[in-house]
Amino acid sequence: MEKETTFYILFSMKTIGGFESYSRFFIGNNRELALRLFQKLEGRKEVDEKTVLTCELMETIKGLPVNLKIKSCSLAQLTENCKIITNETFKILNLYEL
Repeated sequence: MEKETTFYILFSMKTIGGFESYSRFFIGNNRELALRLFQKLEGRKEVDEKTVLTCELMETIKGLPVNLKIKSCSLAQLTENCKIITNETFKILNLYEL
């Protein structure tokens, strides 16, 4: 039996060994809602050698992760993004069908 497609936002930080993920927010099975939520997040579309924090929109298809979009962000933007994700996830889980 095939697994459903799911979407999540992954937070990562640059370490001595490269980027390491440290947080993952499940945001449902609806591509349109996932893309709309990611659009609301703060940050820059450009990721370069100065980037320390990132947030990525990920899709899992049949258990395999696929990176759809990425943003670099400051610590202040990351804090705001957590608020946005929590607020929007509440709406998704309570007002829309997953």
